[in-house]
Amino acid sequence: MQFGIFGVGDVARDPVNGRMPSEHERIKAVVEYAKLAEEVGLDVFAIGEHHNPPFFPSSPTTLLGHVAARTEKIILSTSTTLITTNDPVKIAEDYAMLQHLADGRVDLMMGRGNTGPVYPWFGQDIRNGIPLAVENYDLLRRLWREEVVDWEGRFRTPLQSFTSTPRPLDGVPPFVWHGSIRSPEIAEQAAYYGDGFLHNNLLWPKAHVQRMVGLYRRRFEHYGHGPADQAIVGLGAQVFMRKNSQDAKREFRPYFDNSAAYGHGPSLEETMKQTALLVGSPQEVIDRTLAFREYAGGDYQRQVFNVDGIGVPRRTVLEQIEMLGEVVQVLRKEFAVGRPAHVPDAPTHASLKAAALAGAVEEAR
Repeated sequence: MQFGIFGVGDVARDPVNGRMPSEHERIKAVVEYAKLAEEVGLDVFAIGEHHNPPFFPSSPTTLLGHVAARTEKIILSTSTTLITTNDPVKIAEDYAMLQHLADGRVDLMMGRGNTGPVYPWFGQDIRNGIPLAVENYDLLRRLWREEVVDWEGRFRTPLQSFTSTPRPLDGVPPFVWHGSIRSPEIAEQAAYYGDGFLHNNLLWPKAHVQRMVGLYRRRFEHYGHGPADQAIVGLGAQVFMRKNSQDAKREFRPYFDNSAAYGHGPSLEETMKQTALLVGSPQEVIDRTLAFREYAGGDYQRQVFNVDGIGVPRRTVLEQIEMLGEVVQVLRKEFAVGRPAHVPDAPTHASLKAAALAGAVEEAR
C-alpha cells in the first residue's frame, strides 16, 4: 500500500498572524515538502493543476520535473490533471518527458477540476465536461500505446499519422488514476480501462464514498479485469496532528474556520465526524485511517493526505510531514494484517514493466 501527501497549491493568508505568503514562497515550500516526504519514508507526492488565483500550480510537470531532480525514490503524481481542458497530445508529451526525467517515478490522476471558468479560458464548454473527459482520455491512451495514430473526434482537430514524442519509458505509459468526487461516469471510465480510481473523500460522508467506490469495483469486475476486490482504489484525507487531541483541534480551528473549503459551514467536530478530516493525536489518526477500509469496501492501494494549504504555515506543515512519517510506519504494518494475498499492490513503473514483459513472452509462445 502506498502512502503520500497531496496538495492543491492554494495561496492563503494565515488567519493566526495575518501573514499572506507570496507565490514564490509557496512554490519553494512545496518543493521542500516533497523532499521531506521522501526523507521520512512516504511513497507519493502529488500536486494539483489550477489556472486561477489563489492557486499557483498551473504547470504541474514543471514543478514535478524540478522535484524529480531533487529526489530519488518518491513517486511523483498529480492530484488533478485537467483532462477536459488540456490537449491530450500535450498531456501525452509532457508526462512522457517527465517519466523519462524521473526514471519512471510518475503516475497521474485525471480530473475535471473544480473551477468552472477554466473551460472557456481554454476554449471549451463546461456542459461538455464528461464527453471531453471520455474523448480526450481515449485519445491519450492511444497516443501512449500506438506508434502512429490516425484519429478523428468531436473536440479537437483530427490527427493523421501522428507520433507522440518522446515515447513512454520502456514502452510503458504512466499509470493513470481517475479522480472524481461525484461523477459515476468517471468511475465507469476508470473501470472500463482497468485504471485506478481515487476518491478524495475529504468533504464527503462515508456512505457517498462507499457508493462511488462500490460502483467502480463492480464495473471493474464487469469489464473482466479481475474480481472487484482487485480493483485499484485510492482515498484522500486531510490531517493535522499534535501529541494530544485537544491541542490539535485548538491549533487547527482558526485555519478550519477561515478556509474557503470548510469555513462558515458545519463545525470542525461535525466535519470530522462526517468526513475524512483527521484532526487529533497520532493514534487517533491511525485509528481513523485504518477505518477507511470501510469507505473503500475493503483493502485498497493508495492513501494520500493533505497537510498543506488553507494558510497553515510552512514550519507547521514540515512538522506534520515529520509526524506523518511516523504514523505511516504503523499504518503499513496494520494495513498488512489480514490483507488477502490476491489483492494487488499499487502499480509502479517496475511492476507495469514486468507485466508487459510477461505478456510479451506469453504472446510469443
